[in-house]
Amino acid sequence: MLAGAVLAAAVSLVANRTHILTQSGAIAAFFIGTIIFGLGGWPYAALLFAFFIPSAALSRLGRERKKALADVGKQGARDAWQVLANGGLAAACVVAGAVTHDGFARYAYAGALAAASSDTWGTEIGTLARMTPRSILTFAPIPAGFSGGVTLIGTVAEVAGAAVLALIAAALAVGAALPILAAGFAGALIDSFLGATLQTLWFCGACGRACETNPHHCGTPATLIRGVRWMNNDAVNFCATLAGAAIAVLLSRLL
Repeated sequence: MLAGAVLAAAVSLVANRTHILTQSGAIAAFFIGTIIFGLGGWPYAALLFAFFIPSAALSRLGRERKKALADVGKQGARDAWQVLANGGLAAACVVAGAVTHDGFARYAYAGALAAASSDTWGTEIGTLARMTPRSILTFAPIPAGFSGGVTLIGTVAEVAGAAVLALIAAALAVGAALPILAAGFAGALIDSFLGATLQTLWFCGACGRACETNPHHCGTPATLIRGVRWMNNDAVNFCATLAGAAIAVLLSRLL
């Protein structure tokens, strides 16, 4: 566990110094990493790196264009809530596996990370695509970067993000590739569906347009026009990882 804590501390510090994680995000990543590295060992640690490193690299692509999307949710370095939303369930799966010694916990772990990877790849690459996003629910055009929007390039990126985790999981004998790939992609689709239905969408009266934050970036308090008040982007991301974990376990039993 000590070696895991040292590795987690080093990775979290580097991520904070390179502005990938905020200070709170680095602290959250330290605890998640310590649990995964300490209890899961190197195969689980390698799978976590397979999610974290490409996601961090993709988040830095087209930073100026992404900064211009002022009406979308959180941008820039990831805070503690974002880290917990994407990795908290995976850490809980490792703990469950260590306590119960149930082999299906490893599928839940890999499925949760595959969903987080799939959603992140789709969001980061899809946002940069010179294509008009369309609502996954109605197929109507929506602003770039808004939750619930999909593009062809973003969807292909989601499959790729899930596939990377699935293939590495199979290579490390964590689980079979097909259930993990399918679960990861399904989790990303569920993320988009929740983003188009239950996730909060606000309206700024001063600017006269919809936004995903309250108050709006201009400082004006926004009015809720859709969704459940507690269902923000972090809650949606957590639900996606939960779906990925559950579907991976289910498919591992069926296939």
